[in-house]
Amino acid sequence: MTNNSAVSHYKVVFPSDLNNNDTLFGGLAMQWMDQIAYIAAIRFARKKMVTVSVGSIKFSEPVKPGVIIEIKAKVVTVKAARLNVLVEIFQETIASDTSKKSVEALFTFAAVDESGKPVRIC
Repeated sequence: MTNNSAVSHYKVVFPSDLNNNDTLFGGLAMQWMDQIAYIAAIRFARKKMVTVSVGSIKFSEPVKPGVIIEIKAKVVTVKAARLNVLVEIFQETIASDTSKKSVEALFTFAAVDESGKPVRIC
C-alpha cells in the first residue's frame, strides 16, 4: 500500500461534451470523475477495485465550452476492504490561470479478488 493516491488530469471542454444547456453534460463529468477516482484507488491499494457508490455529487458552477478543467482525486478514508476517494473538478478559462471548483463527489471503492469477493486493503 502506498500514499501515492493523488491523481490529477486535465481536459479541454469541447462542444461535443455539452448538454442542451450548453454546459458540460453531468453524466460525462461523472464518467471522467469515476475514471480518475479508480486510478487513485488502485494506486493507493494496488489491488483490483470496483466502484461501490457515489455520494452526493455537487454541481456548484456550470462548465462552459472552451475551458480547461482539472479533475483531482485523492483517497481520504480507508476501512478494511473499502476506501473513499474525493474527486473535484476545477475550471479555468484559457485567458486566466485562476480556477474555481465546479463539481465535487465522494466515490467509494471496494477491493476484490479475481472472483469478485472482497479482500482487505489494510
